Amino acid sequence: MASFPPYQPKNLSLGSLETEIVEILWQLGPVSATAIHRHILEDIDRELTYSSVSTVLKRLIKKGWVACDRQNRVYIWRSLISQQQAEILKAHEQLHRFLAVGSPDIVAAFADTLDDESLAQIDAIAAKIRAAREVREMEP
Repeated sequence: MASFPPYQPKNLSLGSLETEIVEILWQLGPVSATAIHRHILEDIDRELTYSSVSTVLKRLIKKGWVACDRQNRVYIWRSLISQQQAEILKAHEQLHRFLAVGSPDIVAAFADTLDDESLAQIDAIAAKIRAAREVREMEP
């Protein structure tokens, strides 16, 4: 089971170009802004300026998604969290929104609309939660 990430960006919400750039960093690893820009422009139907990429990268620093290190004369950009960590954090946020509905009756009402596979998945999640609680309760 994947553990909860030790680091969390300040803002989980990303725009479409921000998401695309983070995904490029996950795919390519640490790279220059020029490499990111070239990667985007591999799509011949795409028009995007280098300055737009640079602006988005700076925004991603403020949101806590990327960092920049200078290597020789080149700035190298890298993601601060992995794709799996991002998925865990976003799922955690969605779960909290879902639970904010507040009423167990409202949440349970969705069970009637779920197929057997989805219900089995919910049962598996509940079993993992119970197991994690038992481990936690046995700790000194």
